Amino acid sequence: MPTRENLAPRMLPREASLVEWRVSDGLVPYADAVAFMEARADAIATGAAGELIWLLEHPPLYTAGTSAREGDLLEARFPVHKSGRGGQFTYHGPGQRIAYVMLDLNRRNPDLRAFVCSLEAWLIAALAAFNVKGERRPDRIGVWVARPAKRVERAARPPRTRSRRSDPGPALGFFPWHRAQCRAGSHAFCWNRALRDFGRAFWVTSLHDLGVLAGMGEVDAALRTTFAPIFGKTEQV
Repeated sequence: MPTRENLAPRMLPREASLVEWRVSDGLVPYADAVAFMEARADAIATGAAGELIWLLEHPPLYTAGTSAREGDLLEARFPVHKSGRGGQFTYHGPGQRIAYVMLDLNRRNPDLRAFVCSLEAWLIAALAAFNVKGERRPDRIGVWVARPAKRVERAARPPRTRSRRSDPGPALGFFPWHRAQCRAGSHAFCWNRALRDFGRAFWVTSLHDLGVLAGMGEVDAALRTTFAPIFGKTEQV
């Protein structure tokens, strides 16, 4: 079986087309975003709508993955939303760029592992635009970077949970989650630019924590520039 590194990192459509690129200002409620993504993925699957990349921020909240147990979140400071993704509890909030990726895999490559590999390659390229080296971990999905060891004062407390496994070390994780439907795949990832409410935890970092004082517009520009070679050209909507 091919490794993630050996899978083709490009997912260009077989027929040339433009992917819609949308950036929302302000904070988008989680339930509204998920409802829109699911409806759009269904429309893409039937050919009623085109492919879309949607960049946004959520208000402070937690999502509970399929492995989350209610008793694991010891201090729910923000609303909790159940999610169909894998994993446990994840914080989302201002300063974190969420990208909802809605692409027609049947027009590209229906191999889901290759799709995830392509998302990872995209994020590694975007990080490189800020001179940050992203890497894959053989036992985990996502893109990680080493965080320089330093003492960090907490601006706020991270979510308190009962951990059921240890973390391998300081790293920045981009955790994709997907929903594949016969023709369309909906995927999302989060990119931490500067987290305001989450504070600091040894397993989470951000561009600002890494010394990259980039604005959200610069993050968006890097994501769009590095998207094209892997997935195709975009048009702003």
